[in-house]
Amino acid sequence: MNKKKIINDPVYGFINIKDELIFDLIQHPYFQRLRRIRQLGMTDLVYPGAQHTRFHHALGAMHLMTRALEQLRDRGVEISEAEILGAKAAILLHDLGHGPFSHALEHTLLKDIDHEYISLKLMESLNKQWNGKLDLAIQMFKKEYPRKFFCSLISSQLDMDRLDYLQRDSFFTGVSEGTVGASRIIKMLDVKNDRLVIEEKGIYSIENFLQARRLMYWQVYLHKTSLAAEQMMIRLIKRAQFLVAQGEKVVASEALTYFLEHAENIRNQEKEEAIAQFVQLDDFDIMAAMKLWQSHPDHVLSTISQQLLNRNIFKIKLQNDPFTAEEIQNTNQIVQNTFSVSETDANYLMAEGFVTNSAYLNHDDQILISKKSGEIIDLEAASDLPNITALSKIVKKYYLCLSKNVSL
Repeated sequence: MNKKKIINDPVYGFINIKDELIFDLIQHPYFQRLRRIRQLGMTDLVYPGAQHTRFHHALGAMHLMTRALEQLRDRGVEISEAEILGAKAAILLHDLGHGPFSHALEHTLLKDIDHEYISLKLMESLNKQWNGKLDLAIQMFKKEYPRKFFCSLISSQLDMDRLDYLQRDSFFTGVSEGTVGASRIIKMLDVKNDRLVIEEKGIYSIENFLQARRLMYWQVYLHKTSLAAEQMMIRLIKRAQFLVAQGEKVVASEALTYFLEHAENIRNQEKEEAIAQFVQLDDFDIMAAMKLWQSHPDHVLSTISQQLLNRNIFKIKLQNDPFTAEEIQNTNQIVQNTFSVSETDANYLMAEGFVTNSAYLNHDDQILISKKSGEIIDLEAASDLPNITALSKIVKKYYLCLSKNVSL
């Protein structure tokens, strides 16, 4: 069978699959499942074009990894064929652990277990199937490989993951402010003292990259409507879990039913079983469940299902200061009166919390600049970039959202 393929990608054009192992990994059910996981969760309710998936993103990140390694080799960095294959496999599989609608339900279906942990467990499972061929990839993914710049290419503040998702998400949402010069940034990559660095002349491309990331967070990733929709989705699943715990019948797929029944923290001895069920779960399980639940006798479950299916999203208020306990309690009382429900039930028809956004964390795996003099400095130390200090500031906003049917 011919395992050398060309995939036509809307962002980069042709992506070449040259390695048999990479082809086999793409063909595996674990990876094919990513076709059924939307990259941006509920964001298509705001930007209708945001229908792309984790499958698209993983292929794009692998393509950028290939280009970055070729660039480093051209600069004289010694990189073996085994290391190239390991880095490509690691970035290809880095998102295997995402659940339905990506981040939206990450800590609702599987409490205290994040997608990176599941990705690692699935990579280890694949490694057994391929008799250790992913040993190097797993070392790089876990940041245990001695040559640290490989780990930085996979996961850091300037990795191939971020370079791809910013370009891809900008393309599919149509938010042009998120466009980044990935090709230019990759051309400026180098390795000094085993650390990934950017040539000094590429510093303005990095500033643009960070600015684009900040704008994409407020305009796309933390858009108030998609944030409200995600809170509705979380409350929908929590309500279903609550009803199951009360002994009520809630029809869903086998995989989703498992996570509705295991609402509490999954113990260590049950993680293997949970992950086996998790790989059967995708966006379609949730969508099919909502279509069934819109006629469920439980008023809360049916109301949220109907609202999500018909894009009747919670209205939301964002502000810089926390909402007071009195404001939250008053809102809950109004929800109770509007829907004739108890205080507990009203909590499912509203949500409050906070979101944060920081484009650059100067205390965590800094982006390093290689000056012409040979000196390696942190990006923020570059004196002609005053904007970087502003981009390093963590912005925190508080939200309160509730059903549109409620009049405040």
